[in-house]
Formats: sequence, C-alpha cells, structure tokens
Amino acid sequence: MRASFVLSEVLTGLRRNVTMTVAMILTTMVSLLLLGGGLLVVRMIDKTQAVYEDKLQVQVYLTDDISANDKGCADDPCKGLRSALENDPAVETVQYENRDQAYKRFKEIFASQPELVKLARPQALPASFNVKLVNPDRPQVIIQTFSGRVGVESVADQSEFLDRFFDALNGVRNLTFVVALIQAVAALLLISNTVQVSAFTRRTEVGIMRLVGATRWYTQLPFLLEAVVAGVIGAVLAIGLLVLAKLWFLDSLLAGPFAAGVIRPIEGIDILLISPWLLLTAIGISAVTGYVTLRLYVRQ
Repeated sequence: MRASFVLSEVLTGLRRNVTMTVAMILTTMVSLLLLGGGLLVVRMIDKTQAVYEDKLQVQVYLTDDISANDKGCADDPCKGLRSALENDPAVETVQYENRDQAYKRFKEIFASQPELVKLARPQALPASFNVKLVNPDRPQVIIQTFSGRVGVESVADQSEFLDRFFDALNGVRNLTFVVALIQAVAALLLISNTVQVSAFTRRTEVGIMRLVGATRWYTQLPFLLEAVVAGVIGAVLAIGLLVLAKLWFLDSLLAGPFAAGVIRPIEGIDILLISPWLLLTAIGISAVTGYVTLRLYVRQ
C-alpha cells in the first residue's frame, strides 16, 4: 500500500511538471549521449592501439638506383644493408619489399579509390626494408644507425604517424568529455530546480502528511524518485541513440576508404559494456542531486 502510494505520487509529480521533466530528460540524455560517445572513442582507441602495437615497424627506404636495378636485393649496397639489419640486436625481423611489391600493396590498400591508383606509378614507390623491432618503443636506435648510409634514402618511424593519429582521436575524446561535463552541469541545475518546484507545488499535502505522523523520508521519497526516473529515461534514450548512431552512421563511416582497416570499428558489445555505466551515472547524479536539494531547500 505504501509502495503504491509512493508510485502514484511519482507519476503525479512527473505529469504535473511535464515541461520541466521533459527538459530534464532531454538534458540528461544529451549529457549521457556525449559521455557514451567519449567512452566509445576510448574503447576504439584501445582496440586500435592493441592491433598496431605488434605491427609497428621502421621502414628503411632505399635510393632510386637500388629500387630500379636490384629487385631481389642480391647486390651491394642492398645486400650489405640487409645483413647489417638482420645482425642488429635491436631488430627482430627484416622483410625486403621491392618496387613492384610496393606498387602491388599500394593498389590493394587503395582498391576503393581507382582514381588514385591510376595516378600512381611504380617508379614513384621506392624499395624498402620493413623492420620489426624487439622493442617497438625504441625506433631511434635504427634511425640513428642507418640514416645516411650508402643506399639509404630515408628511415621512417611508423610510430610517429600513429602518435599523431592517436593524439587527434584523444582530442576528439577530450572535447566530447568537456561538452558532456557542461551538459551535466545543466542537467544538475535542471534536476535541482525540478525537485524544488515539485516540492513547492505539493507543500500543503506534504505538510498535512507530516502532521499526521509521516516521516521526512516518506514524504520526500517521491520527489527523489521523480529525479531518478527522469534520469533513467534519459539514460535509456541516450543508449538508444548510440545504437542508432552506430547502425546508421558510424558503421558506414568506419567502413569508408579512409578508415577501413585503420580504425577498429565500434561493435555492439562496446555499447553493451558502457550502457550499465551510463545508467549508474544517471541514477547516481539524479539521486545525489535530488537528495542534496531536498536537504538544503525543503525543510518540511
């Protein structure tokens, strides 16, 4: 009987302040949507980094005369460079890629962009050594040792590009979290105002209940639950929008020619894993804000 009374009071309060309730739900939804987006970016970065950690290489590009005349790396200086790399204690494996193989790999990577493939010529791609290091965090050892050697055009560290790439993704994540924080502050203010207005509009009946012996918790619990219900609805809507964004936008974006094979896609399990955190965040923020507001502003 008491539970049914509290539930009826919650529904009455939500209907009575419907405009503020809708505003609170929408603000909470936007805040949690941005928070969820930031968490998905974090998961995407972690999965992408895990894939590339074992594939990081240093590429030693050879001069044009070697690229044009020594396809099998059978003569010096190419042969000597290969031997030096293989005997270097910092090197785990060495793979030689001649100009024709580089051009074939280029066409496979950019198969979805035939215009770019048409513009490329094998002569523009140098032969190279793909060097996998024992310790991927120390590419400078190879760069300093082999830069400037006879036959070496340049030495490229793939981790430099990946660092810039992940810095850009981290920037998107940080921006998302900042906007989510701003929206969360707006949600807190709306929750507080909604609880105050709801308590004010029912101050007479609450006063009567207190006079006949109702406890403070019993009279204030409906207001607290109103905030929690609105927060949960906002969280559910945010999760639903994340699912729709994945199906209608993110899947096609991450499958595009510039992202496919580079960025790990967001999967349904990722949204499933962050959903409980969004729900708990909504419940926690709503409950704490409602409780603090009732303690500070509602004296009955």
